[in-house]
Amino acid sequence: MAKVKKAFFCKNCGHEAPKWLGKCPACGEWNTFAEEIIARESGPAAASAAGALPTAKPQRVGDIRESDQRRIDLGNPEINRVLGGGLVPGSLILLGGEPGIGKSTLSLQIALAPNGLKTLYVSGEESAEQIKMRATRLGIRNEECMVYAETLLENIVAQIAEQKPDVVVVDSIQTIYTDLLDSSAGSVSQIRECAATLLKYAKSTATSIFIIGHITKDGAIAGPKILEHIVDVVLQFEGDSNNVYRILRGIKNRFGATFEIGVFEMLDDGLRGVDNPSEILLTHYEEPLSGIAVGASADGVRPYLIEVQALVSGAAYGTPQRTATGFDARRMSMLLAVVEKRIGLKMFQKDVFLNFAGGFKVADPGLDLAVVAAVVSSYYDRPVGEGFCCAGEIGLSGEVRPAPRTEQRISEAARLGFRRIIVSGYLGKGAKRPRGIEIVQINSIDQLPRALFME
Repeated sequence: MAKVKKAFFCKNCGHEAPKWLGKCPACGEWNTFAEEIIARESGPAAASAAGALPTAKPQRVGDIRESDQRRIDLGNPEINRVLGGGLVPGSLILLGGEPGIGKSTLSLQIALAPNGLKTLYVSGEESAEQIKMRATRLGIRNEECMVYAETLLENIVAQIAEQKPDVVVVDSIQTIYTDLLDSSAGSVSQIRECAATLLKYAKSTATSIFIIGHITKDGAIAGPKILEHIVDVVLQFEGDSNNVYRILRGIKNRFGATFEIGVFEMLDDGLRGVDNPSEILLTHYEEPLSGIAVGASADGVRPYLIEVQALVSGAAYGTPQRTATGFDARRMSMLLAVVEKRIGLKMFQKDVFLNFAGGFKVADPGLDLAVVAAVVSSYYDRPVGEGFCCAGEIGLSGEVRPAPRTEQRISEAARLGFRRIIVSGYLGKGAKRPRGIEIVQINSIDQLPRALFME
C-alpha cells in the first residue's frame, strides 16, 4: 500500500501549501485552505473504481464521426432554449440556485417529461417514497423514469452502467461521496473527485448527466471554483421566493450561447414555461400614472417588454437615498448624474427609488432610456404618453446610442400594440420599420422630455 499524500489548496486561487494557513499568500483571502489528497493509495478500491469506467483510445480527428442526433429534445421549450437548442449527448450540466427556489422540482420535471428518454433520478437527499409523493403532485408522464436513492459514487456509477439511461439527474453533488477519500461528503476534495468521475463517465458513454449544486450565502455555487470549470454547462436558477416567477439563466455553455434565459411560473403542479414574458412584466392601469415607463429589452434572441417604476421625492435628510431593485445601483447613479448634467434636473436634492415589475433582475444597457424616462416622469409628476416605450443606451455625454437588437425590440413593441417607441437617432437607415408603430428618434437625452410628453 502506497502512502497517502495530502496537501492544502486555496479554494479561491488554487495555491498549494504543505500545511493549513489562515491567509492565502497568493490571493490574500482568509480561511480558504482545504485539505485534499494528491496521491491515492493503490489498493483494490482504487482499481475497482478505475475499472468501472470504460476506457477510451486516441482517434484521428478525421476519423471521428459526428452523431446524427446532435441535440436531444427534453420536452421543455424553455430548457431547450437555455441549453442552445436541446441537450448535447455526453454533456455534464450543473444546476445551481437558492434553497427552495425549485431546483429539485425542475430536475424532476425533466426526468418525468414525456420525451421518450430513459432517465435515472439519483437522490441523495430524499427517499424514494418522498420522490414519489412529489412526482404524483407534478403528474407522472414518464413511467419509465427510475428512482435511485444512494449517496455512494461507486454504487451510482455501477447502476448507471447497468441501466444505461439516456439522462441521469444527481440531486445533489454535495451529498455524494466516494470511498477513495476519507473526507466527508460535501468537502472540496469529495465534490471535485465525484464531479470528475461523472464527467469521465458522461464523455465515454455519451450519457447526459444533470447535477444539482448548492449555493453559498454570497450567491456562488458551493464547493471549489474548479467545479464550474469541470462541467460543460452551468445553469443558474434565480428568482424571489415570494414571487411565482423564476428565471433559468445560462452562466457557462460549451455548446451554445450564454445570453439565453428561460422564464418559468411556479404553480401548484410544478413549473410552467412562460412563452411570452411580456405578459407578466407589463401592468395595465385604468388611468396613466407618473413614474412608469416601458422599456424594450432583449435576452439572447428573445425580446420582451418590461415595466420600469421610479419614484423621485424630496430628500428628507441631508444625503439623498438611491435604491434600485433589479438594477445595478452604480449604473443608476451614473444615469442620474447624466440627467442632472444634461437635462438640468436637481437630482442632488431628491431621493430616487427604482424597481422593475415582476421582481426581474435586468442588466441590459438598452434599458437606460426607459430608466431615465421613468425618473423624468416622476420628477415632473407627469405620466408618459399612452402607448410609449423606449429602447436605447445612454453615454456619459448624454448621447443616446442604439441598443443591441433594436429591430427585434421594435417588432416586439409593435406586436404588443404600442403606438410609439423612442430609440436612438443613430439607428441605421436600413433598419426594418414595422407597420402600426411610430419610431421617434432622439440623439441626446435633452430631447427626451419633449418626446415623452408629446400627444
